Amino acid sequence: MTQFAFVFPGQGSQSVGMLAEMAANYPIVEETFAEASAALGYDLWALTQQGPAEELNKTWQTQPALLTASVALWRVWQQQGGKMPALMAGHSLGEYSALVCAGVINFADAVRLVEMRGKFMQEAVPEGTGGMSAIIGLDDASIAKACEEAAEGQVVSPVNFNSPGQVVIAGIKRR
Repeated sequence: MTQFAFVFPGQGSQSVGMLAEMAANYPIVEETFAEASAALGYDLWALTQQGPAEELNKTWQTQPALLTASVALWRVWQQQGGKMPALMAGHSLGEYSALVCAGVINFADAVRLVEMRGKFMQEAVPEGTGGMSAIIGLDDASIAKACEEAAEGQVVSPVNFNSPGQVVIAGIKRR
């Protein structure tokens, strides 16, 4: 038998209108969002479908939205008779999705947890004071050297080594 894994995405793949087509075909999608909305105290489905994008892209709302989207898709997979993967994993926020889908963490608790995680992340760097960017196609040493040269006494450095050839950098925004 062929083994396979489910790997859940991190933050960044959200968009207004996501899963609308899936929800039209699989009621479990909206039901999952309703469950998350009850845990959060606001209508997460309306936010993902109507936006505005500026609100959806606030990390404290992005994280519950993406966790819920992942869980909804997992539930569709299960409902359609999909087989259990040999393992589940996730990138960053996706780790929480993997834990929920593997039955390790309760969904409602996880939704509230990632909302708090997002708030803490948002508060750690007030809007407009810092930034992050994915650098694709350079080696780690070249990126580290470029950050060091660009810093000029401020903070800018590699922060996430996502994969060979993809590194996220972060630092202070200059005005």
